[in-house]
Amino acid sequence: MLDSSTLHRGAKYFMDCGRAATHEEAMALLSSFGLSIHVGESIAHSREQQIALLTLVNLARRSFLAGVEVLGLPEAKPLTRLTRARSLARAVMDYGGHVTGQANTAWPAAVIGDATRPFSQCPAWRLTWSGWRGGIIPAENVHQRLQDDGMLPLAPAFAAACCAAEAFAFYAGDHVMAGHRPLGLSLWKPGVDWLIPDETEPKLQWLPSQLWLIGLGNLGQAFAWLLTTLPYAEPREVKLVLQDDDRLAESNDSTSLLSFTKHIGHRKTRIIGEWLDARGFNTYLLENRFGPWTTRTDEDPSVALCGVDNALARASLERPGFGLVIEAGLGGGPEAFRSLSLHCFPASRRSADIWSKDIAASQANVEHLPAYQAMKKSGVDACGLTQLASRTVGIPFVGLIAGAMVIAELLRRLHGGIALELAAGSAFALDAIETVPMSAEPYAFGHLPVEP
Repeated sequence: MLDSSTLHRGAKYFMDCGRAATHEEAMALLSSFGLSIHVGESIAHSREQQIALLTLVNLARRSFLAGVEVLGLPEAKPLTRLTRARSLARAVMDYGGHVTGQANTAWPAAVIGDATRPFSQCPAWRLTWSGWRGGIIPAENVHQRLQDDGMLPLAPAFAAACCAAEAFAFYAGDHVMAGHRPLGLSLWKPGVDWLIPDETEPKLQWLPSQLWLIGLGNLGQAFAWLLTTLPYAEPREVKLVLQDDDRLAESNDSTSLLSFTKHIGHRKTRIIGEWLDARGFNTYLLENRFGPWTTRTDEDPSVALCGVDNALARASLERPGFGLVIEAGLGGGPEAFRSLSLHCFPASRRSADIWSKDIAASQANVEHLPAYQAMKKSGVDACGLTQLASRTVGIPFVGLIAGAMVIAELLRRLHGGIALELAAGSAFALDAIETVPMSAEPYAFGHLPVEP
């Protein structure tokens, strides 16, 4: 019987907005979503194009249950640490994609590199990036394409998340412009036009050397994925503390980039730690919950990245004495699941002042909606129904967008860029991200050079 640990968190969107009368109906909708990804020969020699491809496959297969197909893939070896496979085709399959030579013309398409726009009546997006800017454009708008350079590997990963977001909006029918507009962001200057070249963007020179990751769900796994895209010369010199007290459930497969059904029941710290260890990083595991009882020593990382949906943990972020905390949060309801926010501490307000009032707050009740009443009639008891209704809508592309903004905050501070106290917005409207800048001391929490 369906319960909170097996609920597909993307299907919950259609249940909570009332479009699906049952969980089965919601899953049937997701099972009609598919995506074709077209690549060209240039991907064999481009680490950034491979990052874009693997990120998009990994994101899309969790929400587009009809399938994710890749066309035009040449024989090539992986150039990115995102995979340990010996071939790029094997990496695509490992992350849930299907390599084929015949496109499904009933599906929308993504175009990467020198591939041409497929002939189809469905929307097609071109992933494009340059410097610290990344996003998508309608594939026919070739004049808007950026240089697709290798300055910042976060940019192609961010472009992949934008593509997944627009494809989902196209299928969901909840944004009239999905498929007909650019969507992207400048990670150097959030809020400016990301399609316009910016001569102030610096070449990437430094990367963080010590980080404490609080929470290994949707956001925490996005942090891990994005850190792996960065060009560390010696990943073994990077110290990562991973903290989470939870085990992977079936529902995590629908929201989190490093969660797979074969790992159900295993502790998140161990699965994510093993994945990072295999890519050369130096990990330490904490298998207890973060809260006011958490302490740190001078040997521990001074920078924490927080991605937990827990007001008590958020209110306690400054207690251990970190030099810098970057916290990301996601919306949860059918109107807000694309919303995201970023807070940095220390700041003008303390974390306890922001979240203490939310510790006992209750969520909106959706148990009256048809999908939940159908479950009640099928035999789900009151406790189980409440647990199902209380789970938030979760889509992995929103977590990756927020995760990229968090990692970019670190990199901006390392390169003398603007420091943000707050950023907030929606994956629907990245051009409308609102930011509050702050004064910050030079980054003094450990750094390493990029690979030569």
